[in-house]
Amino acid sequence: MKFTKILIANRGEIAVRIMRSAREMGIKTVAVYSEADRNALHVRYADEAVFIGPAPSSQSYLVIDKIIDAALRTGAQAIHPGYGFLSENAAFARAVKQQGLVLIGPSPESMEMMGSKLAAKAAAKQYNIPLVPGTDYAISDIAAARKVAREVGFPILIKASAGGGGKGMRIVEQEDQFDEMLERAVSEATSAFGDGSVFIERYVGSPRHVEIQVLGDTHGNVVYLFERECSIQRRHQKVVEEAPSSILTPEIRAKMGECAVLVAKACNYVGAGTVEFLMDEKLNFYFLEMNTRLQVEHPVTELISGIDLVKEQIKIAEGEPLSFRQEDLKINGHAMEVRVYAEDPANNFLPDIGNLKRYVRPQGAGVRVDDGFEEGMDIPIYYDPMIAKLITWGKDRQEAIDRMIRAIDEYKIVGCETTLPFCRFVMKHEAFTSGQFDTNFVKHYFTPEKLKPEVTADEMEVAALMVGHLQTADNKSANSRLSSTPNQGFSAWKTNRS
Repeated sequence: MKFTKILIANRGEIAVRIMRSAREMGIKTVAVYSEADRNALHVRYADEAVFIGPAPSSQSYLVIDKIIDAALRTGAQAIHPGYGFLSENAAFARAVKQQGLVLIGPSPESMEMMGSKLAAKAAAKQYNIPLVPGTDYAISDIAAARKVAREVGFPILIKASAGGGGKGMRIVEQEDQFDEMLERAVSEATSAFGDGSVFIERYVGSPRHVEIQVLGDTHGNVVYLFERECSIQRRHQKVVEEAPSSILTPEIRAKMGECAVLVAKACNYVGAGTVEFLMDEKLNFYFLEMNTRLQVEHPVTELISGIDLVKEQIKIAEGEPLSFRQEDLKINGHAMEVRVYAEDPANNFLPDIGNLKRYVRPQGAGVRVDDGFEEGMDIPIYYDPMIAKLITWGKDRQEAIDRMIRAIDEYKIVGCETTLPFCRFVMKHEAFTSGQFDTNFVKHYFTPEKLKPEVTADEMEVAALMVGHLQTADNKSANSRLSSTPNQGFSAWKTNRS
Protein backbone atom coordinates (compact mmCIF):
# COMPACT_ATOMS: atom_id res chain seq x y z
CA MET A 1 0.00 0.00 0.00
CA LYS A 2 1.49 3.33 -1.08
CA PHE A 3 0.73 6.20 1.26
CA THR A 4 -0.49 9.50 -0.16
CA LYS A 5 -1.01 11.20 3.21
CA ILE A 6 0.37 10.58 6.69
CA LEU A 7 -0.25 12.23 10.06
CA ILE A 8 2.67 13.06 12.33
CA ALA A 9 1.62 12.56 15.95
CA ASN A 10 4.31 14.84 17.34
CA ARG A 11 5.62 18.38 17.40
CA GLY A 12 8.77 20.45 17.11
CA GLU A 13 11.92 19.44 15.30
CA ILE A 14 11.06 15.76 14.88
CA ALA A 15 7.71 16.57 13.26
CA VAL A 16 9.41 18.89 10.76
CA ARG A 17 12.16 16.35 10.12
CA ILE A 18 9.61 13.60 9.28
CA MET A 19 7.59 15.96 7.07
CA ARG A 20 10.66 16.82 5.01
CA SER A 21 11.31 13.19 4.10
CA ALA A 22 7.62 12.62 3.38
CA ARG A 23 7.55 15.66 1.07
CA GLU A 24 10.54 14.29 -0.86
CA MET A 25 8.56 11.07 -1.31
CA GLY A 26 5.54 12.95 -2.66
CA ILE A 27 3.48 12.20 0.46
CA LYS A 28 1.23 14.90 1.95
CA THR A 29 1.45 15.48 5.71
CA VAL A 30 -0.97 16.36 8.51
CA ALA A 31 0.23 18.14 11.63
CA VAL A 32 -1.48 18.11 15.00
CA TYR A 33 -1.02 20.96 17.44
CA SER A 34 -1.94 22.16 20.89
CA GLU A 35 -2.88 25.66 22.01
CA ALA A 36 0.80 26.37 22.78
CA ASP A 37 1.86 25.36 19.26
CA ARG A 38 -0.60 27.38 17.14
CA ASN A 39 2.24 29.27 15.47
CA ALA A 40 4.79 26.44 15.53
CA LEU A 41 6.96 25.70 12.52
CA HIS A 42 5.66 22.14 12.12
CA VAL A 43 2.09 23.48 11.85
CA ARG A 44 3.05 25.85 9.03
CA TYR A 45 5.22 23.29 7.22
CA ALA A 46 2.53 20.59 6.98
CA ASP A 47 -0.05 20.43 4.20
CA GLU A 48 -2.83 20.36 6.79
CA ALA A 49 -3.03 20.94 10.52
CA VAL A 50 -5.55 19.83 13.14
CA PHE A 51 -6.02 21.46 16.55
CA ILE A 52 -6.13 18.81 19.31
CA GLY A 53 -6.51 20.68 22.58
CA PRO A 54 -4.92 22.60 25.46
CA ALA A 55 -1.18 23.02 25.92
CA PRO A 56 -0.51 20.22 28.46
CA SER A 57 0.44 17.06 26.54
CA SER A 58 -1.92 15.03 28.73
CA GLN A 59 -4.76 16.95 27.10
CA SER A 60 -3.42 17.00 23.55
CA TYR A 61 -0.44 15.05 22.21
CA LEU A 62 -1.03 12.08 24.55
CA VAL A 63 -4.77 11.73 23.90
CA ILE A 64 -5.07 8.68 21.64
CA ASP A 65 -8.65 9.34 20.48
CA LYS A 66 -7.82 12.89 19.38
CA ILE A 67 -4.82 11.73 17.31
CA ILE A 68 -6.75 8.95 15.59
CA ASP A 69 -9.77 11.19 14.98
CA ALA A 70 -7.50 13.76 13.29
CA ALA A 71 -6.08 11.06 11.02
CA LEU A 72 -9.53 9.75 10.06
CA ARG A 73 -10.97 13.23 9.42
CA THR A 74 -8.11 14.24 7.13
CA GLY A 75 -7.93 10.96 5.22
CA ALA A 76 -4.43 10.05 6.40
CA GLN A 77 -3.63 6.37 5.86
CA ALA A 78 -0.80 6.14 8.37
CA ILE A 79 0.54 7.77 11.53
CA HIS A 80 4.19 8.43 12.33
CA PRO A 81 4.64 8.90 16.11
CA GLY A 82 8.20 10.31 16.03
CA TYR A 83 9.81 9.81 19.44
CA GLY A 84 8.46 10.54 22.90
CA PHE A 85 4.72 11.03 23.49
CA LEU A 86 2.90 7.92 22.08
CA SER A 87 5.83 6.44 20.13
CA GLU A 88 6.27 3.41 22.42
CA ASN A 89 2.68 3.10 23.61
CA ALA A 90 1.33 -0.35 22.77
CA ALA A 91 -2.28 0.71 23.44
CA PHE A 92 -1.90 3.47 20.85
CA ALA A 93 -0.42 1.03 18.34
CA ARG A 94 -3.40 -1.29 18.82
CA ALA A 95 -5.92 1.53 18.53
CA VAL A 96 -4.33 2.71 15.26
CA LYS A 97 -4.58 -0.79 13.80
CA GLN A 98 -8.18 -1.25 15.00
CA GLN A 99 -9.22 1.86 13.09
CA GLY A 100 -7.76 0.50 9.85
CA LEU A 101 -4.77 2.84 9.95
CA VAL A 102 -1.08 1.94 9.72
CA LEU A 103 1.41 2.82 12.44
CA ILE A 104 4.81 3.69 11.01
CA GLY A 105 6.57 1.69 13.68
CA PRO A 106 6.69 -1.76 15.27
CA SER A 107 3.82 -3.97 16.43
CA PRO A 108 2.26 -3.49 19.88
CA GLU A 109 3.58 -6.93 20.82
CA SER A 110 7.17 -5.86 20.06
CA MET A 111 6.66 -2.66 22.05
CA GLU A 112 5.38 -4.59 25.07
CA MET A 113 8.19 -7.13 25.02
CA MET A 114 10.96 -4.56 24.69
CA GLY A 115 9.20 -1.98 26.86
CA SER A 116 9.83 -4.24 29.83
CA LYS A 117 13.53 -4.47 30.57
CA LEU A 118 12.94 -7.87 32.17
CA ALA A 119 11.07 -9.24 29.16
CA ALA A 120 13.80 -7.85 26.91
CA LYS A 121 16.46 -9.56 29.01
CA ALA A 122 14.57 -12.84 28.75
CA ALA A 123 14.41 -12.51 24.96
CA ALA A 124 18.13 -11.73 24.73
CA LYS A 125 19.00 -14.61 27.03
CA GLN A 126 17.51 -17.09 24.54
CA TYR A 127 20.24 -16.15 22.07
CA ASN A 128 23.08 -16.11 24.61
CA ILE A 129 23.50 -12.37 24.20
CA PRO A 130 25.75 -11.01 27.00
CA LEU A 131 23.81 -9.57 29.93
CA VAL A 132 25.10 -7.56 32.88
CA PRO A 133 25.46 -10.03 35.80
CA GLY A 134 22.45 -9.84 38.10
CA THR A 135 18.80 -10.93 38.08
CA ASP A 136 16.68 -11.29 34.98
CA TYR A 137 13.49 -11.39 37.04
CA ALA A 138 11.63 -8.95 39.28
CA ILE A 139 12.68 -8.88 42.93
CA SER A 140 9.96 -10.19 45.22
CA ASP A 141 11.92 -11.80 48.06
CA ILE A 142 14.20 -9.23 49.73
CA ALA A 143 16.31 -11.84 51.52
CA ALA A 144 16.87 -13.77 48.29
CA ALA A 145 17.64 -10.54 46.45
CA ARG A 146 20.19 -9.57 49.07
CA LYS A 147 21.86 -12.95 48.61
CA VAL A 148 22.05 -12.41 44.84
CA ALA A 149 23.52 -8.96 45.45
CA ARG A 150 26.25 -10.49 47.61
CA GLU A 151 27.02 -13.02 44.87
CA VAL A 152 27.17 -10.34 42.17
CA GLY A 153 29.31 -8.17 44.43
CA PHE A 154 28.81 -4.61 45.64
CA PRO A 155 28.36 -1.98 44.37
CA ILE A 156 25.19 -3.07 42.59
CA LEU A 157 22.49 -1.22 40.69
CA ILE A 158 18.76 -1.56 41.40
CA LYS A 159 16.78 -0.67 38.25
CA ALA A 160 13.11 -0.29 37.35
CA SER A 161 11.82 -2.73 34.74
CA ALA A 162 9.65 -0.07 33.10
CA GLY A 163 10.57 3.39 31.89
CA GLY A 164 13.94 5.08 31.84
CA GLY A 165 15.63 8.44 32.35
CA GLY A 166 17.23 7.29 35.61
CA LYS A 167 13.92 6.96 37.46
CA GLY A 168 13.61 3.96 39.77
CA MET A 169 17.39 3.53 39.76
CA ARG A 170 19.61 3.32 42.84
CA ILE A 171 23.29 2.54 43.33
CA VAL A 172 23.94 0.42 46.42
CA GLU A 173 27.52 0.74 47.62
CA GLN A 174 27.34 -1.76 50.51
CA GLU A 175 25.01 -4.36 51.91
CA ASP A 176 23.67 -2.37 54.87
CA GLN A 177 22.15 0.13 52.39
CA PHE A 178 20.35 -2.53 50.36
CA ASP A 179 16.90 -2.59 52.02
CA GLU A 180 16.54 1.20 52.10
CA MET A 181 17.65 1.66 48.47
CA LEU A 182 15.40 -1.15 47.29
CA GLU A 183 12.40 0.48 48.97
CA ARG A 184 13.22 3.85 47.36
CA ALA A 185 13.65 2.34 43.90
CA VAL A 186 10.33 0.47 44.08
CA SER A 187 8.52 3.58 45.33
CA GLU A 188 9.94 5.80 42.60
CA ALA A 189 9.25 3.23 39.86
CA THR A 190 5.66 2.83 41.04
CA SER A 191 5.15 6.60 41.10
CA ALA A 192 6.77 7.21 37.70
CA PHE A 193 5.58 4.22 35.70
CA GLY A 194 2.78 2.57 37.66
CA ASP A 195 4.99 -0.52 37.83
CA GLY A 196 7.19 -1.17 40.87
CA SER A 197 9.08 -4.11 39.34
CA VAL A 198 12.82 -3.76 39.87
CA PHE A 199 15.84 -5.98 39.31
CA ILE A 200 19.54 -6.12 40.21
CA GLU A 201 22.58 -5.60 38.02
CA ARG A 202 26.28 -5.33 38.73
CA TYR A 203 27.21 -1.66 38.85
CA VAL A 204 29.69 -0.89 36.08
CA GLY A 205 31.56 2.13 37.43
CA SER A 206 33.04 3.54 34.21
CA PRO A 207 30.71 2.44 31.44
CA ARG A 208 30.35 3.53 27.83
CA HIS A 209 26.86 3.76 26.36
CA VAL A 210 26.96 2.32 22.83
CA GLU A 211 23.84 1.57 20.79
CA ILE A 212 23.18 -0.19 17.50
CA GLN A 213 20.65 1.04 14.93
CA VAL A 214 18.56 -1.73 13.36
CA LEU A 215 16.00 -1.88 10.56
CA GLY A 216 13.57 -4.75 10.07
CA ASP A 217 10.98 -5.23 7.34
CA THR A 218 7.80 -7.31 7.12
CA HIS A 219 9.61 -9.98 5.07
CA GLY A 220 11.93 -11.14 7.86
CA ASN A 221 14.97 -9.09 6.84
CA VAL A 222 16.90 -7.31 9.60
CA VAL A 223 20.10 -5.29 9.23
CA TYR A 224 22.19 -3.13 11.55
CA LEU A 225 23.45 0.31 10.54
CA PHE A 226 26.45 0.39 12.87
CA GLU A 227 26.77 2.05 16.25
CA ARG A 228 26.34 5.36 18.00
CA GLU A 229 28.38 6.46 21.01
CA CYS A 230 26.10 8.19 23.54
CA SER A 231 28.21 8.39 26.69
CA ILE A 232 28.15 12.18 27.23
CA GLN A 233 25.07 12.52 29.41
CA ARG A 234 23.52 14.67 32.11
CA ARG A 235 20.93 13.21 34.49
CA HIS A 236 21.18 9.88 32.60
CA GLN A 237 20.06 11.63 29.40
CA LYS A 238 22.21 12.07 26.31
CA VAL A 239 23.55 15.46 25.22
CA VAL A 240 26.31 14.55 22.73
CA GLU A 241 26.27 11.59 20.33
CA GLU A 242 28.56 10.42 17.57
CA ALA A 243 28.89 7.71 14.96
CA PRO A 244 30.85 5.57 14.77
CA SER A 245 32.29 5.06 18.27
CA SER A 246 35.96 5.97 18.63
CA ILE A 247 36.82 2.75 20.51
CA LEU A 248 35.12 -0.10 18.64
CA THR A 249 37.18 -2.46 16.53
CA PRO A 250 35.62 -3.93 13.37
CA GLU A 251 35.39 -7.28 15.18
CA ILE A 252 33.54 -5.88 18.21
CA ARG A 253 31.30 -3.82 15.92
CA ALA A 254 30.32 -6.94 13.98
CA LYS A 255 29.61 -8.91 17.18
CA MET A 256 27.47 -6.13 18.62
CA GLY A 257 25.64 -5.72 15.34
CA GLU A 258 24.89 -9.44 15.14
CA CYS A 259 23.59 -9.38 18.73
CA ALA A 260 21.36 -6.41 17.91
CA VAL A 261 19.90 -8.25 14.92
CA LEU A 262 19.14 -11.27 17.12
CA VAL A 263 17.38 -9.06 19.67
CA ALA A 264 15.25 -7.58 16.88
CA LYS A 265 14.41 -11.03 15.54
CA ALA A 266 13.52 -12.23 19.05
CA CYS A 267 10.57 -9.83 19.10
CA ASN A 268 9.74 -9.97 15.36
CA TYR A 269 10.74 -6.34 15.05
CA VAL A 270 9.54 -4.22 12.15
CA GLY A 271 10.77 -0.69 11.44
CA ALA A 272 13.61 1.35 12.92
CA GLY A 273 14.77 0.44 16.41
CA THR A 274 17.81 0.80 18.63
CA VAL A 275 19.48 -1.88 20.73
CA GLU A 276 21.42 -0.37 23.61
CA PHE A 277 24.55 -1.84 25.19
CA LEU A 278 26.71 -1.05 28.19
CA MET A 279 30.47 -1.39 27.59
CA ASP A 280 33.07 -1.65 30.34
CA GLU A 281 36.68 -0.46 30.31
CA LYS A 282 37.81 -3.82 28.88
CA LEU A 283 35.40 -3.42 25.92
CA ASN A 284 33.10 -6.17 27.18
CA PHE A 285 29.57 -5.29 26.10
CA TYR A 286 26.24 -6.16 27.73
CA PHE A 287 22.69 -5.84 26.43
CA LEU A 288 20.68 -3.14 28.21
CA GLU A 289 17.38 -2.62 26.40
CA MET A 290 15.75 -1.90 23.05
CA ASN A 291 14.09 1.38 22.11
CA THR A 292 11.19 0.60 19.78
CA ARG A 293 11.17 3.89 17.88
CA LEU A 294 13.26 6.39 16.01
CA GLN A 295 15.96 7.89 18.25
CA VAL A 296 16.76 11.57 18.76
CA GLU A 297 20.30 10.85 17.60
CA HIS A 298 19.34 9.09 14.35
CA PRO A 299 20.90 11.80 12.09
CA VAL A 300 24.48 10.72 12.88
CA THR A 301 23.64 7.25 11.56
CA GLU A 302 22.08 8.78 8.45
CA LEU A 303 25.20 10.82 7.74
CA ILE A 304 27.67 7.93 7.98
CA SER A 305 25.45 5.37 6.20
CA GLY A 306 23.77 7.49 3.54
CA ILE A 307 20.39 6.00 4.56
CA ASP A 308 17.36 8.21 5.28
CA LEU A 309 15.87 6.32 8.24
CA VAL A 310 12.49 8.07 8.06
CA LYS A 311 12.07 7.16 4.40
CA GLU A 312 12.98 3.57 5.24
CA GLN A 313 10.41 3.55 8.06
CA ILE A 314 7.72 4.71 5.65
CA LYS A 315 8.69 2.16 2.96
CA ILE A 316 8.69 -0.65 5.52
CA ALA A 317 5.23 0.42 6.75
CA GLU A 318 4.06 0.33 3.12
CA GLY A 319 5.13 -3.32 3.00
CA GLU A 320 8.28 -2.94 0.92
CA PRO A 321 11.29 -5.17 1.59
CA LEU A 322 14.60 -3.54 2.49
CA SER A 323 16.33 -2.39 -0.69
CA PHE A 324 19.80 -3.20 0.64
CA ARG A 325 21.59 -6.02 2.45
CA GLN A 326 24.04 -5.95 5.34
CA GLU A 327 27.03 -6.29 3.03
CA ASP A 328 25.90 -3.21 1.09
CA LEU A 329 26.32 -0.97 4.14
CA LYS A 330 29.60 0.85 4.73
CA ILE A 331 30.72 3.54 7.19
CA ASN A 332 31.54 6.80 5.46
CA GLY A 333 33.31 9.41 7.57
CA HIS A 334 32.30 10.51 11.06
CA ALA A 335 29.31 12.41 12.45
CA MET A 336 28.69 14.39 15.66
CA GLU A 337 25.42 15.54 17.17
CA VAL A 338 24.76 17.91 20.05
CA ARG A 339 21.34 18.51 21.55
CA VAL A 340 20.59 22.20 21.84
CA TYR A 341 18.41 22.43 24.93
CA ALA A 342 16.97 25.59 26.49
CA GLU A 343 18.83 24.76 29.68
CA ASP A 344 21.42 26.55 31.78
CA PRO A 345 24.55 24.38 32.13
CA ALA A 346 25.84 26.78 34.81
CA ASN A 347 22.73 26.07 36.90
CA ASN A 348 22.65 22.27 36.95
CA PHE A 349 21.14 22.15 33.43
CA LEU A 350 17.80 23.49 34.66
CA PRO A 351 15.33 24.61 31.95
CA ASP A 352 15.69 28.24 30.93
CA ILE A 353 12.87 28.89 28.50
CA GLY A 354 12.10 32.26 26.96
CA ASN A 355 11.55 34.15 23.74
CA LEU A 356 14.05 33.63 20.92
CA LYS A 357 14.97 37.29 20.45
CA ARG A 358 17.72 36.25 18.05
CA TYR A 359 18.03 32.91 16.32
CA VAL A 360 20.61 32.36 13.57
CA ARG A 361 21.44 28.83 12.42
CA PRO A 362 24.99 27.83 11.45
CA GLN A 363 25.61 26.89 7.84
CA GLY A 364 28.36 25.60 5.59
CA ALA A 365 29.89 22.30 4.55
CA GLY A 366 29.07 19.30 6.71
CA VAL A 367 26.53 21.11 8.94
CA ARG A 368 22.92 20.02 9.50
CA VAL A 369 20.35 21.61 11.83
CA ASP A 370 17.12 19.81 12.71
CA ASP A 371 14.91 22.29 14.53
CA GLY A 372 11.36 23.50 14.96
CA PHE A 373 11.87 27.13 15.92
CA GLU A 374 12.39 30.51 14.31
CA GLU A 375 13.44 33.92 15.59
CA GLY A 376 10.74 35.59 17.66
CA MET A 377 9.08 32.37 18.79
CA ASP A 378 8.52 31.40 22.43
CA ILE A 379 9.77 28.10 23.85
CA PRO A 380 6.74 26.51 25.58
CA ILE A 381 7.06 25.44 29.20
CA TYR A 382 4.92 22.36 28.63
CA TYR A 383 7.31 20.17 26.65
CA ASP A 384 10.87 18.94 26.43
CA PRO A 385 13.14 22.03 26.23
CA MET A 386 14.97 20.91 23.08
CA ILE A 387 15.40 23.71 20.57
CA ALA A 388 17.35 21.81 17.95
CA LYS A 389 19.79 19.09 17.06
CA LEU A 390 23.06 20.33 15.58
CA ILE A 391 24.86 17.71 13.50
CA THR A 392 28.18 17.82 11.68
CA TRP A 393 29.90 15.39 9.33
CA GLY A 394 33.59 15.10 8.47
CA LYS A 395 35.86 12.73 6.59
CA ASP A 396 37.21 11.69 10.01
CA ARG A 397 36.45 12.29 13.70
CA GLN A 398 38.68 15.32 14.06
CA GLU A 399 37.10 17.10 11.11
CA ALA A 400 33.62 16.37 12.53
CA ILE A 401 34.75 17.87 15.88
CA ASP A 402 36.33 20.91 14.22
CA ARG A 403 33.19 21.55 12.21
CA MET A 404 31.06 21.19 15.34
CA ILE A 405 33.11 23.82 17.18
CA ARG A 406 32.81 26.17 14.21
CA ALA A 407 29.05 25.51 13.94
CA ILE A 408 28.51 26.12 17.67
CA ASP A 409 30.37 29.43 17.38
CA GLU A 410 28.13 30.42 14.45
CA TYR A 411 24.88 29.42 16.19
CA LYS A 412 23.38 32.62 17.63
CA ILE A 413 20.62 32.18 20.21
CA VAL A 414 19.55 35.12 22.37
CA GLY A 415 16.66 34.98 24.80
CA CYS A 416 17.50 31.92 26.85
CA GLU A 417 20.50 29.97 28.06
CA THR A 418 21.35 26.85 26.05
CA THR A 419 23.57 23.78 26.22
CA LEU A 420 25.75 25.07 23.37
CA PRO A 421 28.55 26.36 25.65
CA PHE A 422 28.66 23.00 27.44
CA CYS A 423 28.78 21.14 24.12
CA ARG A 424 31.66 23.34 22.98
CA PHE A 425 33.44 22.54 26.25
CA VAL A 426 33.01 18.83 25.49
CA MET A 427 34.36 19.19 21.95
CA LYS A 428 37.49 20.92 23.23
CA HIS A 429 38.16 18.64 26.21
CA GLU A 430 41.14 16.29 25.96
CA ALA A 431 39.18 13.35 27.40
CA PHE A 432 36.66 13.66 24.56
CA THR A 433 39.09 14.37 21.74
CA SER A 434 41.23 11.41 22.81
CA GLY A 435 38.18 9.14 23.06
CA GLN A 436 38.99 8.33 26.69
CA PHE A 437 35.67 9.16 28.33
CA ASP A 438 32.61 7.42 29.78
CA THR A 439 29.17 8.25 31.15
CA ASN A 440 30.80 9.99 34.13
CA PHE A 441 32.23 12.77 31.94
CA VAL A 442 30.10 15.52 33.53
CA LYS A 443 30.89 14.35 37.06
CA HIS A 444 34.62 14.06 36.43
CA TYR A 445 35.34 17.08 34.26
CA PHE A 446 32.57 19.67 34.24
CA THR A 447 31.85 22.52 36.62
CA PRO A 448 30.00 25.76 35.75
CA GLU A 449 33.27 27.70 36.17
CA LYS A 450 34.65 25.84 33.15
CA LEU A 451 32.26 27.80 30.92
CA LYS A 452 33.81 31.15 31.81
CA PRO A 453 35.72 32.60 28.84
CA GLU A 454 39.35 31.57 28.81
CA VAL A 455 41.93 34.35 28.67
CA THR A 456 45.08 33.36 26.78
CA ALA A 457 48.58 34.64 27.55
CA ASP A 458 48.51 36.65 24.31
CA GLU A 459 45.20 38.24 25.26
CA MET A 460 46.56 39.13 28.72
CA GLU A 461 49.62 40.73 27.13
CA VAL A 462 47.46 42.74 24.71
CA ALA A 463 45.22 43.83 27.62
CA ALA A 464 48.29 44.93 29.65
CA LEU A 465 49.61 46.95 26.68
CA MET A 466 46.21 48.60 26.23
CA VAL A 467 46.04 49.55 29.91
CA GLY A 468 49.55 50.97 29.72
CA HIS A 469 48.66 52.88 26.57
CA LEU A 470 45.53 54.34 28.16
CA GLN A 471 47.43 55.35 31.31
CA THR A 472 50.10 57.09 29.23
CA ALA A 473 47.42 58.90 27.25
CA ASP A 474 45.67 60.00 30.45
CA ASN A 475 48.95 61.31 31.94
CA LYS A 476 49.73 63.31 28.80
CA SER A 477 46.21 64.73 28.82
CA ALA A 478 46.49 65.72 32.50
CA ASN A 479 49.89 67.39 31.97
CA SER A 480 48.50 69.22 28.98
CA ARG A 481 45.62 70.60 31.04
CA LEU A 482 47.97 71.79 33.84
CA SER A 483 50.36 73.55 31.46
CA SER A 484 47.51 75.37 29.73
CA THR A 485 45.84 76.61 32.96
CA PRO A 486 46.98 80.13 34.15
CA ASN A 487 48.14 80.13 37.80
CA GLN A 488 46.98 83.75 38.39
CA GLY A 489 50.00 84.34 40.68
CA PHE A 490 49.19 81.44 43.05
CA SER A 491 51.47 78.48 43.62
CA ALA A 492 50.35 75.03 42.54
CA TRP A 493 50.29 73.93 46.18
CA LYS A 494 47.89 76.70 47.09
CA THR A 495 45.80 76.02 44.06
CA ASN A 496 45.45 72.34 44.95
CA ARG A 497 44.37 73.20 48.52
CA SER A 498 41.69 75.66 47.53
